[in-house]
Amino acid sequence: MVTGPSSGIGLATALELGRRGYHVVAAGRSEGRTMEVVDAIGAEGGSAEFLHLDLASLDSCVRAAHAYAESARPLDVLVDNAGVGGLRDLTEDGFEIHFGVNHLGHFMLTHHLAGTFRPASRIVVVSSEVHRRAEGIDFDKVRSKTKSIGGWAEYGVSKLANILFARRLAQLHPEWRTYSLHPGVADTNIFPPLAKPFFRNKRPAHEAAETSLWCATSDEAADQTGLYYSKMRVREPSAAAQDDGLARELWERSEQWCGITSDN
Repeated sequence: MVTGPSSGIGLATALELGRRGYHVVAAGRSEGRTMEVVDAIGAEGGSAEFLHLDLASLDSCVRAAHAYAESARPLDVLVDNAGVGGLRDLTEDGFEIHFGVNHLGHFMLTHHLAGTFRPASRIVVVSSEVHRRAEGIDFDKVRSKTKSIGGWAEYGVSKLANILFARRLAQLHPEWRTYSLHPGVADTNIFPPLAKPFFRNKRPAHEAAETSLWCATSDEAADQTGLYYSKMRVREPSAAAQDDGLARELWERSEQWCGITSDN
């Protein structure tokens, strides 16, 4: 399953997984745009299906996970790829849009897909080096609308949350293989057009997808879990991204916000 498969890194990831023989569940908000991806995979001899998912709605995340679970198929790979940037908004549930979509929506989706994972299933969380801009998480601010210029501060917090989520997930479920990664500065449409001039040395989306694909499929990554990667190599994230106390607090607060009862 790939979230955000209709453009950019998600599109490149979904297409290549289809070429490698995976049945791709393309989880996106727009049925029209996502079906173009499904059809493209089919045209190359692959297999794919559309799953409606709006990460700005926690209810939608639950419905998507349950719809997949009803098929009674195990899920070997989940790529938590979709993201937003440069927006000033709140999610349907009242969370700052970057935090709500990039982290909390994926947290909810992954939790409700847990019953479909089997030992050695892989959960790949696409983060960013922008996480280094965030020294921590102000848990009060994640419930207020974006305030920084260009949304960079909030985006950085959401990307820090991605790494902390993957780190904590690996600690709680060592039977799965969990990865977070920086894809590189990619030529995608995640940020508004006005932000394009600020992105230099952009990589084509198919190159930026290489680390996601490596984490999702490579034999070399099969025995690794809970680490952060860039250019298909382990990279040390920021000090905040290695703070197990912060990871635990984020997990517990995310469970509360999502209405999840857990002993973890």
